[in-house]
Amino acid sequence: MAECIGGTSGAVARQDGGVELSRVRQMWHLLEPLHAVLYYAPEAFEEAAALGYGTQARWPSYFPYRAAPLGAVGAEQVTSAFYSFSPRMVAEHIGPAWRVASPEAVLAARTRAIDRAYRAIFGDRVDSPEFAEAAALTRRAAEAAHTAGRPLAAANAALDWPQAPHLQLWHAATILREHRGDGHLAALLVAGLDPAEALVSFAAIGAASVERFESRGWSPREWADARDRLGARGLLDEGGTVTEAGRDLRHRVEQDTDRLAAGPWQSLGPQAVGHLADLLGEFWVAVLGSGLLPSETTLGIGKV
Repeated sequence: MAECIGGTSGAVARQDGGVELSRVRQMWHLLEPLHAVLYYAPEAFEEAAALGYGTQARWPSYFPYRAAPLGAVGAEQVTSAFYSFSPRMVAEHIGPAWRVASPEAVLAARTRAIDRAYRAIFGDRVDSPEFAEAAALTRRAAEAAHTAGRPLAAANAALDWPQAPHLQLWHAATILREHRGDGHLAALLVAGLDPAEALVSFAAIGAASVERFESRGWSPREWADARDRLGARGLLDEGGTVTEAGRDLRHRVEQDTDRLAAGPWQSLGPQAVGHLADLLGEFWVAVLGSGLLPSETTLGIGKV
């Protein structure tokens, strides 16, 4: 399948390999919480604190944990790869990040954090045949992901695979979520949405509250300016409410994101993907039931 952006109508729901886009989105919904544990689990904060990072908020550890596969890059590169965060916010946390600990030390810490967090959440199930099977299938999908033009996916895919199945599952989930995220940025660029506009338009369709999106570090003036730019394009009305054109544009962005994320799942085929979804269900429930993840995120899962 040749991946494309914006070239098909909303009626297209199936890829050439037989995996429906709704299934592609479902796999994201199932795997995203398994990945996101790193940014919320107490074990992850403990490991970050041991390296010397602040833990009063999640951002001092979030930025190095997520950026470490890229190496000791500066704020400009991280701003580019993360996209929707204010450059000031990225500089605040990445500027000192590699003086606190090297990327190699951060990568080792995040592996320890996931090992501990998964054992706390799943208990003996980390050693179950079902967990091993889910890890093997997710790894197959991750190894099939094409990473050209996808810097975060490529950086994670270049890391050595851990040996334990539960760590393999997390690593594979991370490659796949960054693969999807890199594709999402491509869809935003084609739609002509800059970082602030991407958040303002996402909030306007109800993906999350404006207050939740304010966590990305944009000032009220920058938010208002982005809203004005969207209004000039007819995507928001004078009161800041999304117009039909604005809703259609965001729908195309989400569809293009699903389409660009489909390749790894197409490589597995519908039957294996369906089986993996069944296997992941209980682990997804366990993560959500842990209470670690916030009830509202900026990802719009379940709302778009």
